[in-house]
Amino acid sequence: MKKWLKIGFWIAFSLAVIVTLTLSKNAQLASELLKPEIFVEVNGQNAFLTEDELYDRLKRKGFIYPGQTFEQLELSKIENYIKTMTEVKEARVYANLGNTWNIDVKIRKPIARIFNVYGENFYLDELGCLMAPSYLYTARVVVVTGHISDRKNSKSVEEIINNDTLKSIRDLDDIYRISHYVCNDPFLSAQIGQIHLQKNGDFLLVPQVGGQRIVFGTARSDEEVADKFKKLIIFYKEGLPFEGWSKYEEINLKYKKQIVCKKKEN
Repeated sequence: MKKWLKIGFWIAFSLAVIVTLTLSKNAQLASELLKPEIFVEVNGQNAFLTEDELYDRLKRKGFIYPGQTFEQLELSKIENYIKTMTEVKEARVYANLGNTWNIDVKIRKPIARIFNVYGENFYLDELGCLMAPSYLYTARVVVVTGHISDRKNSKSVEEIINNDTLKSIRDLDDIYRISHYVCNDPFLSAQIGQIHLQKNGDFLLVPQVGGQRIVFGTARSDEEVADKFKKLIIFYKEGLPFEGWSKYEEINLKYKKQIVCKKKEN
């Protein structure tokens, strides 16, 4: 008898829990939607997207509106929309118990700002993806100018590198190799302010101080770029302090295992 009472008790308890959870779920779905908790993770100081701006974009797109209930919230659509934003690296949108919900976003880190021959400008991030410029913030990164035909909607660097045809006609992969190396070297990032691509395919580097023209040449591989920058760093640290920063008008890195310098005319 006691055994059946225990079984009956647990059955009744289970049914009560199910009913309570169902009523709670229905109440949640029917309740008015609260404002989401938004967290935007920024890599460095490049605040391309703020919590307020993201919330406003969702309202303008009609994902959030007055009188909206939790049942009308489209989490997956909101997450997919946020992921289409070029400044967003990762996005996660999820609901919690009750009628609260969260948006977690990680922002891309730009390493260069590119100005092409069509009058467009866009950023290149640390993974080789393109980012649209933001009216909220201008990143302090190396500027790339010159005979650049890559458009703001071009393929990513990874797609170009893995396509032999694209590699022969695009410049974005070469720009990435140079700017990525500069961005990750504290000494070079303080020295190099601009990268310029000439019509002949040679890259020129414009330093922040000194006024020299640095002929970098091509940048077809990581090894080539590393070798040239190592030569430049040695010259900067061991040569220029003794010769003087204003002695040369051109520093040429094109030639293997040597640097050719041209003195300024008196």
